[in-house]
Amino acid sequence: MSVTPMMAQYLEIKAEAPDALLFYRMGDFYELFFDDAVAAAAALDIALTKRGKHLGEDIAMCGVPVHAAENYLMTLIRKGFRVAVAEQLEAPEEAKKRGSKSVVKRGIVRLVTPGTLTEDTLLDARAHNYLAAFCEVRGQGALAWADISTGAFHVAACPRVRLSPDLARLGVRELVLAEGEDGTEITADLGTSITPLGRSAFDSNAAESRLKGLFAVGSLDAFGSFDRAELGAMGALVEYVEITQRGKLPLMRPPRREAASDLMAIDAATRRNLELTHGATGGRDGSLLLAIDRTVTAGGGRLLERRVSAPSTREGLIRARLDGVSWAVENDALTAEIREALRRAPDMDRALSRLSLERGGPRDLAAVRGGLRTGETLFSRLSETDLPLDITDLIGQEALLDLLDRALVPEPPLMLRDGGVIAPGFDADLDEARKLRDEGRGVIAGLQKDYVEATGIGSLKVKHNNVLGYFVETTATHAEKMRADDRFIHRQTTANQVRFTTVELSELETKILNAGGRAQAIEDRFFGDLRQAILTQSDAIFSAARTLAELDVTTALADLARGEGWVRPRVDGSRAFEVSAGRHPVVERALKRDGAPFVANDAMLSADDGAAIRLLTGPNMAGKSTWLRQNALIAVLAQMGSFVPADAAHIGIVSQLFSRVGASDDLARGRSTFMVEMVETAAILNQADDRSFVILDEIGRGTATYDGLSIAWATLEHLHDVNRCRALFATHYHEMTALSAKLSGVENATVAVREWEGEVIFLHEVREGAADRSYGVQVAKLAGLPEAVVARARDVLDALEAGEREGGAKPKAIIDDLPLFAATPPPATAPHKPSAAEEKLRDVLPDELTPKAALELVYELKGLV
Repeated sequence: MSVTPMMAQYLEIKAEAPDALLFYRMGDFYELFFDDAVAAAAALDIALTKRGKHLGEDIAMCGVPVHAAENYLMTLIRKGFRVAVAEQLEAPEEAKKRGSKSVVKRGIVRLVTPGTLTEDTLLDARAHNYLAAFCEVRGQGALAWADISTGAFHVAACPRVRLSPDLARLGVRELVLAEGEDGTEITADLGTSITPLGRSAFDSNAAESRLKGLFAVGSLDAFGSFDRAELGAMGALVEYVEITQRGKLPLMRPPRREAASDLMAIDAATRRNLELTHGATGGRDGSLLLAIDRTVTAGGGRLLERRVSAPSTREGLIRARLDGVSWAVENDALTAEIREALRRAPDMDRALSRLSLERGGPRDLAAVRGGLRTGETLFSRLSETDLPLDITDLIGQEALLDLLDRALVPEPPLMLRDGGVIAPGFDADLDEARKLRDEGRGVIAGLQKDYVEATGIGSLKVKHNNVLGYFVETTATHAEKMRADDRFIHRQTTANQVRFTTVELSELETKILNAGGRAQAIEDRFFGDLRQAILTQSDAIFSAARTLAELDVTTALADLARGEGWVRPRVDGSRAFEVSAGRHPVVERALKRDGAPFVANDAMLSADDGAAIRLLTGPNMAGKSTWLRQNALIAVLAQMGSFVPADAAHIGIVSQLFSRVGASDDLARGRSTFMVEMVETAAILNQADDRSFVILDEIGRGTATYDGLSIAWATLEHLHDVNRCRALFATHYHEMTALSAKLSGVENATVAVREWEGEVIFLHEVREGAADRSYGVQVAKLAGLPEAVVARARDVLDALEAGEREGGAKPKAIIDDLPLFAATPPPATAPHKPSAAEEKLRDVLPDELTPKAALELVYELKGLV
C-alpha cells in the first residue's frame, strides 16, 4: 500500500526524534499520529480519533490548537514526556508553486524538554529552571549547569559523591549524562529527568572549541582556568542546547566557576528535613523560602531562592550583604521608595533569552525598556546616598532607552502580528501605510474634494467596483471638460456616466490595497532592528538585571527584618553558635496567623576547640524538633546574608549543615524507615567535620529499644570524639543523659512541661537539665486515643517502671504478671429504648399525609421532645 506524501513527510520527520512526541503543524493545529497520539491523548485527556490507514492499519490521531499549545506542552513535560515541535517552514501558496499536490515543507524547530523551557507559561517566574551536564575524566568529576531562560551558566568541580547534593541544591530539572551511564540512583529522590548524550559531546578538546565559538573568543582564560572534566561538562551542555534549539543558541553569559568551599554544603536529606525551598507537600507552602520571600520582582525571587539554597561561607561576602540589609533597615522611607519602583521592573533576563531564540514578542522589547527605565530612575535616586551596593550597572544605556522610547508604543500588543507595535511618528512610511490601511475612505474623500475644486464639477465622485477598482465618475454633460484635462484618463463610458482614472489615483489604489501588508512588513523590520539593538547590549542589560535583583533581595530582607523584629547576626570565622531568644521563622509565621505567641529559646553551642553538643530530652509535642530546626535555619539565614529571628546571634561560619529529623521510608528502593534513618546518619558521621552543624532527632527509634539506645549512644560519642562538631541531639533515651558527665563537650537540656490534675502542659521552654520521662501516654490521650486504651497504657507503664525500680525485671516477665483482663473494659452499652417521638413516628405513613396533617404532626412531635 502506498504512503501519502504527507504521511511520508511525517514519518521522515518523526525519525529525527524517535524518543519524543512529535507536534506536527497542520494549519491551526499540532497533530499527533500513531503511538504518539495514543500516549498524548491519555496524558492530556483529549479525544483519540482515526485518520486513514497506513500499511493496512488505522492511523491513530489527536491534535491540540496552536494558540493553546503551551498549556498542553506544560502538562506533557510535567508528566515526563519530551516534545519535538515541527512547524510549517513555508506558506501553502509557496508549496503550490511546485505543484498542486506538493506538501508544505515542515521541519523540527525545537525539542521541548524539562531543562530547555523558555516560555513564561511553562516556567515559575520566581525559580530557576536548570539544565545540567555531568562529566567525569580519570576520576575527576565536574557539573555544568545553565538556565537558558535567563542566560545563567556555571561550572564546578564535582566528585560523583557530591553530584546528588549539588543537584538537590540547584533543583536541576534535567541532567545530561554520557550514553551508558546510569544516573537513576543519583536522581531517585530529586525528580530530575535524565537524558543520554553521545560520549563525543563530552570530549574536552571539542568542548573547548565549541565554547570559544559560542563566546567568540580566542581563549577561555578570561573566564577562568578549567580542567578537562569541567570543559567536557560545559561542552556537552552547550551541544545539547544546540540540539534541542535546532542551532538557535540562546544568550548565555560567560561561564562562572564556582568553588564548593564558598558555599555551605547541604545534602538532599537535610534540604527535605529543613524544608528550605519546598514544603512537605512538594510546593512552597511551609518552606523557609515562602516564609521570608518579600521580593517584588521575578529576578529578585530567583536570587533569593539561590541564596536560601546555597548560603555563603565567605565571611567578607556575608558581611557585605548584611551591610546592605542594615542600610535598608535604617533608611526606612527610602527603602519603601526603592521597593515601589522595583514593583514596575519587568523580567529582563527572560525577555532577553526569548528575544535571542526568536521567540520574543513586542512585550519583551517593552520589558527591557521598562527594566532599564527602572534602573535609571533608581540610580538617580540612590547615587548620592551611602548605599553600600555598586549600582553603576543601572545606567549607561541611554541611547538604547531613547530608541525604545521613540520606537515602541507605551503598551505593545502580545503578538507582533497584531500590529500597532511601533509608535506613531517614528517612521513616515509606516504612518502613511497605517493611514491608508485605517483611513482609506477618508484619503479617497480628500482626493475627491481636490478633484472637485480643480475641475469645478460638483457632481464628480470617486467610486470603486471589483472590475475597475477606484475611478473618477462624472455625468456625460461634464465629460468633455474632463477629457480636456490631461490628468484624467478615460476608462469607461456607460449610458449616463463617464469614468476616468488618474496616475495619482492608480498609485493610491495600489497603496491602499497593499497598505495592511506593507504596514506589517515595516513593523516586522523595525521589530527585528530593535531586537538586534537590544541583543547587542545584552551583557550590559544582564548586569543591570542582576543589580536590580540584588536591590530587590536587599530591601526585601530589610522589610522582613523590620516587620518581624529580626536582628543582624554576628558572623565570623570562629566556632561560636550563640542564639538568644531564637525563633522558628516558619512556625512563628503560622502561629501569628492564628494569633498565638511563639516561645523563644536560647541555643549556646560555642566551642574554641572540640565538640559542642546539646543533648535534648523531653516529651513529644513539647517542641524539641522545632528547636533543632530553628537553629539550623538561623545558621542558613545568617550565612545567606539575612537578619535572623532572635534577640541576638553570633554564628561561627558553618561549612556543612546536616539534619536527620523525622521518619519516612523509601519503598521504591526497598528501604524501611529505620534503614533510611541509618543511611542518613551514616552520611553525617562519615562527612561532618569540626566546622559542621548537625541536628539529630530520635536516632535509633526505628528498632528495638536496646538496639536503638546502643546506636544513639555510639552516634553521640562519634560526633563528640571524631567529628568534633557543633550539634543538637534530641532523644527519648533518658539513659544517654549520663554521657554529659563522661564527654566534656556534651551538656544536657530539656523542654519544660508542667503537670496539673493529671494533665500535661507543654511550656515549650528549653532549659538546662534532663527529663525523667517522656509523657508519651499523656500525648496519646491528647491525640484522642480511646480512654480505655489510655488507662491500660498507664497500667502497663506503671508495672514496667515498678519492675525497673525493684531490680530491673525483664519487660516480658512484668507484662506476663499483668492480669489478662485487667484492662479497663469499655463502658457497656445499654439497650436502646425508643422515645415517645420515635414510637409515634413508627406508625406514620408519610405518603398518606396531607399538608395540614403533616403540620399537625410536627407540632405534636415538638410537644413530645
